[in-house]
Amino acid sequence: MDCQAEVNCGLHLVIQTSSLPEKNKVEFRLNKETSSFPGRLLQHDLERNYSSRQGDHINLVSSSMPSFPILQRSSEEKILYSDRLTLERQKLTVCPIIDGEEHLRLLNFQHNFITRIQNISNLQRLIFLDLYDNQIEEISGLSTLRSLRVLLLGKNRIKKISNLENLKSLDVLDLHGNQITKIENVNHLCDLRVLNLARNLLSHVDNLNGLDSLTELNLRHNQITFVRDVDNLPCLQRLFLSFNNISTFESVCCLAESTSLSDITFDGNPIAQESWYKHTILQNMMQLRQLDMKRITEEERRMASVVAKKEEEKKRESHKQSLLKEKKRLTINNVARNWDLQQNRITNIAANQERKDSDSQDNSQNDGGTISAFPEETGSLDSGLTSALQGLSVTDTHLVEVDGDTLSLYGSGALECLDRNWSVQTAGMVTTVSFTFIEFDEIVQVLPKLKIKFPNSLHLKFKETNLIMLQQFNALAQLRRVDQLTVDPQGNPVVSFTLWKYYVLFRLSHFSMQKINGTEVTQNDMIMAERLFGILAHVASSELPQYRLISILGDARKKQFRYLLETKGKKPGIASEENNDSKRLVGENTNRATLNYTTRDFYNEKLEEIKEKKKFCKMYIEDLVKEATEINMKNEALQKLWPQMFIELVRDAVIEIRNKNSYMKLCLQQITDQK
Repeated sequence: MDCQAEVNCGLHLVIQTSSLPEKNKVEFRLNKETSSFPGRLLQHDLERNYSSRQGDHINLVSSSMPSFPILQRSSEEKILYSDRLTLERQKLTVCPIIDGEEHLRLLNFQHNFITRIQNISNLQRLIFLDLYDNQIEEISGLSTLRSLRVLLLGKNRIKKISNLENLKSLDVLDLHGNQITKIENVNHLCDLRVLNLARNLLSHVDNLNGLDSLTELNLRHNQITFVRDVDNLPCLQRLFLSFNNISTFESVCCLAESTSLSDITFDGNPIAQESWYKHTILQNMMQLRQLDMKRITEEERRMASVVAKKEEEKKRESHKQSLLKEKKRLTINNVARNWDLQQNRITNIAANQERKDSDSQDNSQNDGGTISAFPEETGSLDSGLTSALQGLSVTDTHLVEVDGDTLSLYGSGALECLDRNWSVQTAGMVTTVSFTFIEFDEIVQVLPKLKIKFPNSLHLKFKETNLIMLQQFNALAQLRRVDQLTVDPQGNPVVSFTLWKYYVLFRLSHFSMQKINGTEVTQNDMIMAERLFGILAHVASSELPQYRLISILGDARKKQFRYLLETKGKKPGIASEENNDSKRLVGENTNRATLNYTTRDFYNEKLEEIKEKKKFCKMYIEDLVKEATEINMKNEALQKLWPQMFIELVRDAVIEIRNKNSYMKLCLQQITDQK
């Protein structure tokens, strides 16, 4: 982007460093071409006549301050080159004092060693000042140059943009190749058209408000990671961001809001290596004519539009999935809060019951059979817990999710999903069922439905289900098949028992389980389980009466059990070895079947049934006792009256048969009357 405006000035300089005679003057002539200016960017009236060769005869005379030489030109030279002065490559370390040159409009100090801008405050008509390639560390000494329109300070040592408050007419500001870390103090330059900050130490772009005339902004070769405020530049047409650290479109998304931008470069940035780079830029910046110095074709715009639509669809789907994930997270959190409140309620009720038991042991013994340890029946929430539950009731309290081959159920309300009309394909895909924040006793009640609805389920997971005792695993025996079992220690205290895995293997041996909590089941584990709990099943089955044992078994198992009873006493060897093995296995399974589990709800129902039976028995016994008491009282009364009654009976009999003939006639008469 750098063009060259040539200024060929033949200079004849006479430098006098002290008040010596004329013969001691050092005289030399310079014929040099000025270094290149950014010609395309600096189209000013000052450059129109620079192509012809010119010559200046300049005298530098020492002043009262030895460090500042005085520059003087002859009157002829002032007339010939009245508005310009070039002092490039003069090895100057300071700016000379320029007397009688107030009419200068162009001043060139390129390629010197100047460290500070000074001694030019009297040049108030100056509109072009070039200090490129010096050693200036601070912008200063320009406050009186109100007419200045072009300021070239590239390749210096400037660290901060400052002291430009009075340069409100500035049109071009070149600060490339410095050490600037921040864009600042330029908001008042409303007429600035070109700003060059290439090859500095900028990490971000902002604070550009007020640059209403800016058409070109060069920010190449910095360390920029994000861009802001560029959309507030109404006239910006060209923006050069090559070779920075921009990696995402979001970091430069403000560019999409610019309506004037037509030329932009991102080459040399990480973003330019992305596959989506070009079509994303074109889709979001439809007004662009060039990207990375290449003209944009209509075909490229069309392809970018197609790709952008696909990306938009992906974003919408991703957004939808994000919303679903967030809803899932919130629902699970809500279910967890409900679960915690329920557990706290159970704990409070248990604590209150313990206090009641300790305060009135006699009353608790009389009424203990009617008091339930479960919150669904007795007890009440305190006001705080009640209000919390009511506050949560407006959101989802359960969640059902099918993800691949896994059915996840959160909250007791999720168990109702087993009543849905699941498609054969979906139900057949489910091999893993996960229960979370659900009482195990509630799960037991739906296991028959689970077996029917999801016949291919092989893996059960339990987390926060209140598995607290080994007997609860007995309920899983009613399922069709279980290959894997995962019991999370969180919310399942039974996992803290040392032998719980062996009990599961023993009780569910007919499933031939493969894994428990992710650990492979070995043959040694099965043998150990049989040794530990085999006697338990034998004792349980041998102590039960036959009618009770048959009532526990299912219909199919009843036939097997009756078969065992019928074959007892037969001589060994009658049946084949295979039948003997079959009967042995049936016997083992039958023994295990006596190890069953009664849920709390079923237990409570049984308690109610037992209460009714007790009440009936009590009334029946009371009636029997009352009747027996009355009989006994009658017997005692009879014993007291019997002697007198016997005497009267004997007397009446004697009186009746005293006249034998009359008695016989009376008897015959009674017989006749009866006929």
